[in-house]
Amino acid sequence: MNRINTDILIIGAGSGGLSVAAGAAQMGANVVLLEGHKMGGDCLNYGCVPSKALIATGKAAYGQQHSLQYGVANGPGEVDYAAAKDHVADVIAQIEPVDSQERFEGLGVKVIREFGHFISKDEVEAGDTIIKARRIVIATGSSPLVPPIDGLDEVPFETNETLFDLREKPGHLLIVGGGPIGMEMAQAHIRMGCKVTVIEGDRAMGQDDPELAEIVMQTLRDEGVVIEEGAQATRISGKAGGITVEAKDGRSFKGTHLLMAVGRKANTDRLDLEKAGIETIRNGIKTDDSLRTTNRKVYAIGDVAGGLQFTHVAGYHAGVIIRSMLFGLPSKAKTSHIPWATYTDPELAQVGLTESQAREKHGDRVEVVRFQYHHNDRAIAERKTKGLIKLMVVKGRPVGASIVGYQAGELISLWALALANNMKMSKIANMVAPYPTIGEVNKRAAGAYFSPRLFESAMVKRVVGFVQRYFP
Repeated sequence: MNRINTDILIIGAGSGGLSVAAGAAQMGANVVLLEGHKMGGDCLNYGCVPSKALIATGKAAYGQQHSLQYGVANGPGEVDYAAAKDHVADVIAQIEPVDSQERFEGLGVKVIREFGHFISKDEVEAGDTIIKARRIVIATGSSPLVPPIDGLDEVPFETNETLFDLREKPGHLLIVGGGPIGMEMAQAHIRMGCKVTVIEGDRAMGQDDPELAEIVMQTLRDEGVVIEEGAQATRISGKAGGITVEAKDGRSFKGTHLLMAVGRKANTDRLDLEKAGIETIRNGIKTDDSLRTTNRKVYAIGDVAGGLQFTHVAGYHAGVIIRSMLFGLPSKAKTSHIPWATYTDPELAQVGLTESQAREKHGDRVEVVRFQYHHNDRAIAERKTKGLIKLMVVKGRPVGASIVGYQAGELISLWALALANNMKMSKIANMVAPYPTIGEVNKRAAGAYFSPRLFESAMVKRVVGFVQRYFP
């Protein structure tokens, strides 16, 4: 058995683990990185990257079929499903070198391609090696949750870990789960020529503002996606090419393929956490505000830490713990400034509090400002006028932003910046945005906050009248 002593041991080479490894190694720490599966983790191989590549295929097909509004004849928009998957694989291949073992070894990181598990509070065994570390980071991510639905174990089904390897275009794709993954894949597949039914036990897109989510769902319905809400799946039967999902209320849905997209579970099973004195919670590993576990030598970041499950959160967590591990400085993670987006068309993005959350927390002090996309000249030129932005403002500072529409995932970054730095609405209103851009939506929304104060204020009108009357 080989033995290694190191400053920092990282378990998991996904977004969070790679960010810690790159930063710590380049700042002089001795780093060991363990990965028992694929470098780059879920995001590169099964999540963010392949899903957005497939969404791009769907958009291209839809664009051909709906180009007449631009003065271009509509085309067939036929999709070669296998070729679309080749496109997905090529996108992954282009990004892979950034996350590769070779790159990180070039940065000075010792990479061991084995799963690791704890054997003591500061030791981890990986293959034929035992690593003792001053600090350990658990960054093992999450995996698709497969619920114990009667009959599911006897029926072929896809998850996000297998869907992108499927080469045969589904005739009718049944998707159990109406969250971001389910809705993104529903629209991508309907645009690629499949029939699609989404089966959701509660409310689809239930984590988002209902008003904005309804705009997305109506768009999907208009494109042909069947969305069945309040349909708790209780039994699944059939075989490849003929699958039936039965709901608790008696509804039944038939299709050729099945995608399970009901959520994710933290990857903790292999770790033997109890040997390191690390406690777990229902959705991951128990951590404090600094992302330390119940073992002070061990941190948990990203999906496995039991909070928001986004790639950019894992990257943010990496920055938080690097400050603590390398420099001994206090550093705490917060969530109020973390944005997220669902990459349907139109996109849906959120940061901070939704309208209902803001009203519950701040009561009558919250002001809700709205601005519609159809007032934006670039949106009109692009024929992308479906959408709106809602800002939740308390005492002149935004506490939340909800956006549905073209490039919402890009627009939300400005409000994430504002919340992260406790900026006032006046800072956004003072910004000059180039014309004509979709980005003007943000400035116009900020302006809408001040408009009543300027144009409907009797005091402002008296001051203006006074100046016009008495000053030459």
